Amino acid sequence: MITLRDFKQQDAPHIIKTLNDEQVTRFLSSKIPFPYTQADADWWINQGAKNGIIKAIIVNEQFAGCIGITPGEFEYSRSGEIGYWLNNHFWGRGIITHAITQICDEAFKNSNLNRIFGAVFAGNTGSIKALTKSGFEAEAILKQAIYKDGVFYDSHIFSKLK
Repeated sequence: MITLRDFKQQDAPHIIKTLNDEQVTRFLSSKIPFPYTQADADWWINQGAKNGIIKAIIVNEQFAGCIGITPGEFEYSRSGEIGYWLNNHFWGRGIITHAITQICDEAFKNSNLNRIFGAVFAGNTGSIKALTKSGFEAEAILKQAIYKDGVFYDSHIFSKLK
């Protein structure tokens, strides 16, 4: 059973373990600290996860990852960006696809968002597959728009409308 809930302090060790796994962070924003510390997890649980619609992903009562939608500002206030990460022990089981569908349904029902989009690193085939299975459509490819760890990546943009 896959559920979404607010973060709890007891999630900290699981967050730290997951975000110190380079397989998990390879295609994540470099705004996520590496190495990831207890102080980082405490900040996330108490402050960071309160900005937007951000939830812990729970699978059979086990912490599995994070998913969230950050609303835009000003003229982009009806559009939100989705982001997520999952402990690699849960990969390949359709969990993130289910979580994407669940959080988008919640956001469209309980907020004024009309559009949700995701920006995916070229090469992140699992994320691309999860978004398309969740009803997102390919919208654009921004050539060499991402620069991380000395490498340029194309950014694949997907969106879903209410």
